[in-house]
Amino acid sequence: MKTKDIKKQLKKKKKIKLTKADFLSTGSTLLNLAISGKPDCGFIKGKYFWLVGDSTSGKTFLSLTCLAEASINPNFDDYDFIHDDVEGGSLMDIKRFFGEKVAKRIRPPQRAYAQSGFESPIYSSTIEDFYFNLDDAFERGKPFIYILDSMDSLSSEYEKKKFKAGKNATRKGKTTTGSFGDGKAKKNSENVRQLLAPLKKSGSILIIISQTRANFDFGFEKKTHAGGHSLKFYACVELWSSVRGKIEKTIKKKSRQIGNICKIRTKKNRVSGRDRAVEVPIYHSFGIDETGSCIDYLIDELHWKMIGKTKIKAKEFGVVLTRAQLIKHIEDNDMIKDLREIVGDVWNEIEEACSIKRKQRY
Repeated sequence: MKTKDIKKQLKKKKKIKLTKADFLSTGSTLLNLAISGKPDCGFIKGKYFWLVGDSTSGKTFLSLTCLAEASINPNFDDYDFIHDDVEGGSLMDIKRFFGEKVAKRIRPPQRAYAQSGFESPIYSSTIEDFYFNLDDAFERGKPFIYILDSMDSLSSEYEKKKFKAGKNATRKGKTTTGSFGDGKAKKNSENVRQLLAPLKKSGSILIIISQTRANFDFGFEKKTHAGGHSLKFYACVELWSSVRGKIEKTIKKKSRQIGNICKIRTKKNRVSGRDRAVEVPIYHSFGIDETGSCIDYLIDELHWKMIGKTKIKAKEFGVVLTRAQLIKHIEDNDMIKDLREIVGDVWNEIEEACSIKRKQRY
């Protein structure tokens, strides 16, 4: 085929317009808006997302909450929910926090069955296992949401060999050469890009969780990550989470911590191209406080006014209540959808005001 003919065909190709059916909510209206500018659209089918965060900054809660959203979204009825809990740190009651549907559908990458019929979950232990398990998921032919928790907990065949060599040398009184990393960066560089096409074809979603590390190299960034640059390069959206503060409650005259206020930043965003940061309260006994975070946002942006020190004037709902009373009023009267729409309108009003109004150059 001639070059001119190829160019003509490329020009005829229409840009793919995403619809609501292509999106999965993160479970947080504010995070959805930070990613897509839409209150109910977060993760996109057929893409890989990377969540990097500090300890106790809500990474696992955020990732598993999207499974809860998928369980009530008909567009994800045929999806497998795969939780690769490498850390073994997700000991929370899945049914309590994320619903019975998630508890029934969530599965490990592999299962082992004893003669007694007892089922034992098998999670990835090395970076090689992770990519093999992903390939198995593609081969099953069903779309899936795959959560790796976390990249840092994976070992590698290279790391195991270095350990054995070091152990044998030390036992023999010999010295060993220094180790240059754990080999995961190389494996990610080789394999992440190969996931993009099958993810797109199957409409599956991959979420990789990474831990932050202190950056001792020269540079402006105080925090870094393991696993190499390919994790960032191929991600559709790169999210960074941190703890902004504690949520405390006075019980028996003592202040008790009941949760954290987590700050989440869209550090890289191929959906809207915008770098935004939002704050989401996460309670130890409840999870993401969707209603509370939306109320706090409207107050912070001066859309809803404080009356005195404790009362909030929610003008659209025609009430003046304390925060706790307002949350109860909204949830008891099924007004959460209305609240999300208000937050979305305020968010986009601010985004519109931030945009440059000038004649386009091209």
